[in-house]
Amino acid sequence: MLIIRKLFLVFAGLGIAILAFAWLTQANGLLKPIALVTAVAWAIGIGAIPFLRGYQYTAWIVVAVVAGMTYPQSFLHIGDFDLRNKWLILIVVQFVMFGMGIQMSLKDFSELATSGKGVLVGLCSHFTIMPLTGFALTKIFHFEPEIAAGIILLGSCSSGLASNVMVYIARANLVLSVAVTAMTTLAAPFLTPFLMKILAGTLIQIRFLDMMMEIIKIVIEPIGAALIHDFLKTASSRGRQNVYGIASVSLAWLGALVLGLWSWLTGAVSEMALQSLEVLSFFAGAVLVGLAYHLITLLFKNLDRYMPYVSMFGIIYFTTVTTAAGRDNLLQVGFLLFFVSVVHNSAGYFFGYWLSRLLGLDKASARTMAFEVGLQNGGMASGLAGTMGKLGTVGLAAAVFSPWMNISGSILANYWRKKEIGRMGEVKVDTVIKEQTM
Repeated sequence: MLIIRKLFLVFAGLGIAILAFAWLTQANGLLKPIALVTAVAWAIGIGAIPFLRGYQYTAWIVVAVVAGMTYPQSFLHIGDFDLRNKWLILIVVQFVMFGMGIQMSLKDFSELATSGKGVLVGLCSHFTIMPLTGFALTKIFHFEPEIAAGIILLGSCSSGLASNVMVYIARANLVLSVAVTAMTTLAAPFLTPFLMKILAGTLIQIRFLDMMMEIIKIVIEPIGAALIHDFLKTASSRGRQNVYGIASVSLAWLGALVLGLWSWLTGAVSEMALQSLEVLSFFAGAVLVGLAYHLITLLFKNLDRYMPYVSMFGIIYFTTVTTAAGRDNLLQVGFLLFFVSVVHNSAGYFFGYWLSRLLGLDKASARTMAFEVGLQNGGMASGLAGTMGKLGTVGLAAAVFSPWMNISGSILANYWRKKEIGRMGEVKVDTVIKEQTM
């Protein structure tokens, strides 16, 4: 495998040389295919370089961007089918969140009560620093309204599970990180629409209830399905029977909807009631998915290990389609949007860390807050943009910001890993990490 990666690394080097030649000789016909082939070769070959091996996922994100920029029409439609279809976007983002949820457990939520002050600081910091920084940057750089709304949307989303990975690498407070991620995820259906209404309400139409329902469908329900699987791993026989009972009711409800109940409800109840029933139906589906997935894992023991790759594939899909849809906008503001992503992300690290220190948290916890504030859930932002039908504008910020967040987070995590907090702090953090990985 290493030999193959080294071979692709050589191909990437040759590709760069050919690209330089094509650019100098103005052989424009070669630029697009060679650029895409070089990006793919680099994404595969980067695994042969030890200190860059951790950036392979980011390299594939770059491939997605190059593909969307060079051949946009190929990634917008398959025949007559629109790859930006609302239901396809919803299904893909649910798979992304389900794959992330597999890495969580019910124990993570139990830490909310014991992490106390740190969770409160994290929650308040996350939903103030990043939305307000995003809002300020849109005022400074005067983006088009929908692109500006996308920046604010990304800043208003919950923290992603990438923050937990970075905290683990940095040997910071992993228990606190998981608790804050869980809390921001639970709060997102209420705080994200609220912040968008206040900060971006003049840029795009924000319907609070609609956005809240969408967040529940694309974030809470798939993670809930994953947690049902986690519950069944250690559930008592009575607990299993309860899940089977709820699943039976859920199956009956969904069957009735398919057989005509939904058509009747559409004309019989109000729009708000219909939305509530739709969310209820998604919860019923989540129970069935969680149970079905658990039963499948009994046959395929290592399936959990591969689910993060499903999430990665989904995010690569979003990045490709978003880049293709927003290609013209990216050609105009792409560099400026990348610069804003660096500033936005850096502000999260800086203020997340120093505000935590000012409020009395120790260094390990403050480092955790830096990641929890600075790293946003790009999949959630892309999913919401897709359900709005504005993937090529509102979704651009997520497509541009996400690769940089992965790069900067890895750099900072590895830097802090090498920089000692102090003997007692290290002992405490190492103990936490061992407990979480057992």
